[in-house]
Amino acid sequence: MLQPELAHWQADLSAFLAYLKDERGYSKKTLTSYQLQLCAVASQVAEQAEHWIDLTETQLQLHISSCRKSLKARSLALRVASLRSFYRYLVQQGKLKENPASYLQVPKFDKPLPKNLDVDQVNHLLDFDTSEDALACRDKAMLELFYSSGLRLDELVSANLQDIDWSEALIRVRGKGNKQRVLPIGRMAVAAIKDWLKVRGAYVGTEPDALFLSKQKSRISHRQVQQRVKLWSERQGLAQHLHPHMLRHSFATHMLESSSDLRAVQELLGHANLNTTQVYTHLDFQQLAKVYDNAHPRAKKK
Repeated sequence: MLQPELAHWQADLSAFLAYLKDERGYSKKTLTSYQLQLCAVASQVAEQAEHWIDLTETQLQLHISSCRKSLKARSLALRVASLRSFYRYLVQQGKLKENPASYLQVPKFDKPLPKNLDVDQVNHLLDFDTSEDALACRDKAMLELFYSSGLRLDELVSANLQDIDWSEALIRVRGKGNKQRVLPIGRMAVAAIKDWLKVRGAYVGTEPDALFLSKQKSRISHRQVQQRVKLWSERQGLAQHLHPHMLRHSFATHMLESSSDLRAVQELLGHANLNTTQVYTHLDFQQLAKVYDNAHPRAKKK
């Protein structure tokens, strides 16, 4: 929230954040990031203008330039993206005719290459006994599903029982922007999930529909999943620190190595640069399923 003396800047900002949440389906993390960036802008430029709509393109560019020494390139890029999106909203609301943030210069930064496990490392990670430990059953099901279907952490945490189509071995997930896609589940992941469901009843509590539950009898949290993934990487003797997104990277890498079908893998991952408003707009499901079955190391039929 802005300081009391900037209260007249807050109304449009609050309306913008509500729009992103209710109509665009942005995550809480993204909303918080946008709010922090825009509040920082308002605090630093308030002496130059009475309101957001009074700021000019030149003033915004000077602000961005002045932040180059104090902000890292990634944070500066987020600030520019926040301003562009916010002013685009103000134009849509009829408060401005043109977007003064359209031509702000975004600093370039090198993105690190994603890390992944090789196939042998994945197989070693997933080779542990679950016969006497219900939580180990749950953890194996989560790990298998991460690698089987390339899920994001939030997609796995938000998964519900009714999202799984057992007859077709599919799972419906809600990705970024609350957009849905349907993904195949590999044979070994299906088996691991079924094993978890046999013991899941002891953990049912406040959220009975949640696929993965915690000892507290509620939906498992993002942090708990991260901790369990790290725990099993240490127990299985993996040298590198493992996090859920690394299993998604491994899924993508191994699929591409086996199939070379970049387009299909992008559809399965639900990348933001694809049209994901409708499930499989560009590729039909049979093609995706064929690529998946033939390429994924733990989906191939015996």
